[in-house]
Amino acid sequence: MDRSSLAALPAQSAQGNWLERWRDWRHRTVARPEFQRWAQAFWLTRPIARRQAGELFDLVAGFVYSQVLLACVRLDIFDVLADGPLTLQQLSDRIGLGSEGCERLVAAAAALELLESRSAGTVVALGRLGAPLVGNRAITSMIEHHSTLYGDLADPVALLRRQARPAMAGYWPYAAHELSTDLTAERVAEYSTLMSASLPLVSQEVIAVYPFERHRRLLDVGGGEGRFLRAVAERAPGLELVLFDLPAVADRARAAFADAGMADRTQACGGDFFQDALPQGADVASLVRVCFDHPDERVLTLLRAVRQALPDNGTLVLAEPMAQARGALAMGDAYFGFYLLAMGRGKPRSAAQLTALLHQAGFGQVRELVTRMPLQTGVLVARCQRKP
Repeated sequence: MDRSSLAALPAQSAQGNWLERWRDWRHRTVARPEFQRWAQAFWLTRPIARRQAGELFDLVAGFVYSQVLLACVRLDIFDVLADGPLTLQQLSDRIGLGSEGCERLVAAAAALELLESRSAGTVVALGRLGAPLVGNRAITSMIEHHSTLYGDLADPVALLRRQARPAMAGYWPYAAHELSTDLTAERVAEYSTLMSASLPLVSQEVIAVYPFERHRRLLDVGGGEGRFLRAVAERAPGLELVLFDLPAVADRARAAFADAGMADRTQACGGDFFQDALPQGADVASLVRVCFDHPDERVLTLLRAVRQALPDNGTLVLAEPMAQARGALAMGDAYFGFYLLAMGRGKPRSAAQLTALLHQAGFGQVRELVTRMPLQTGVLVARCQRKP
């Protein structure tokens, strides 16, 4: 092959296959102003043009939509309406918001289907998307928390260039690469409470697809306040439960286990899973929303530590939102991509990328389980290879 042929290869490769070339032609065509004017006027293409315009506007207005939701959560509107519709004036009085502000918020929330406006705007009820938020601390806690994230995203280019330390990185006690076992109870309290509140939805997804009751002892690594283990305990009453997290976090888990009447079947161990050996004796381990907080080299260190703690026939259940998840691309790749960037480290990974890391760490067969709600979590189950 001569030099000219070699020089041509990258250009040919960049053009892609025939489907990609067709898409490129389509996008170039749609980008032309004269085509856009024609598509908006022609009866056959007008619905498509309007739909795409609406989708683009939703991207532009997304922050406003999220703030409407935040306002509803902070004013407890969903819980206030849980027992039934109220008049606009009754709602205004209940939430302590003036009539004009209440009317504007209700109109915005009704447009987003969070609320429902009835009787020519004089009566307010729960909407299709607002009803699931009644008493749902798992979601409302995260909605409240996002005010910190949105502050960091005010200048997304600066965030991508890492020109400033995000507030989110200061919020997470584990943001520094050098994890310390000296973190105080006060330092981990806010983070641990948020993770505990937001974990039930993920826990139910994992428990629905994997039968923990077939095992004898479960080690939950990075288990926080033990919310996942408490959920598993209801499904598998005969399972022994061990939690490992930083000492101050393990103390909170130990207290939570005692409050739940589970002290006799649980053990909470404190340490740093990047530096300390994990407890032995479990035949199954779990990593729930842990790996995506860390870069590849630290994830590999963690997975190897888990492998060392398990027997040759042991099992690891890894659960977290994943990149390239079918039906949840925006959640895994867009949302968590920037969320973890604001945290200061970590990244969403695809099932294939996680599988590769698991193989490097000494796990053999890896299979992906299909969850009911992929946007909340994906699940991988890995079996240990025999130790050399």
